[in-house]
Amino acid sequence: MEKIYSRIDPNCLLHIINRFEEIQERTDICPDEQFLQLATLKMQKGKTFKPHKHVYKKGEEEIIAQESWVVIKGKVKVYMYDLNDTIIATPILYPGDCSITFMGGHTYEILEDDTIVYEYKTGPYRGQKYDKVFI
Repeated sequence: MEKIYSRIDPNCLLHIINRFEEIQERTDICPDEQFLQLATLKMQKGKTFKPHKHVYKKGEEEIIAQESWVVIKGKVKVYMYDLNDTIIATPILYPGDCSITFMGGHTYEILEDDTIVYEYKTGPYRGQKYDKVFI
């Protein structure tokens, strides 16, 4: 797992890259205090869980839109930005890899035709006007 911290504020975790080949058992990828949560799980046949459902949580904090991409097929170059809108990292993601952005900016360049990704974001989504500003 590669954690990318701000050069402006070295204590501020901006982005994480998690590679497919790093997945072993259960690993919590995102720090508990982040709005976007992700864990990787490598499991064996027959594994099961107690049936459950999730509960609503009272929102007392201002929530930033955080985003994660998981590459299913193809190849993607990620441009990750620091708090001052300068590029801080440019990793390439391959099938099974994921990127996570907590703060700072990002953009993606698709490097192969027919690339497929899953995109996850914190919600609710109320339109682009309330979700992002362009660098």
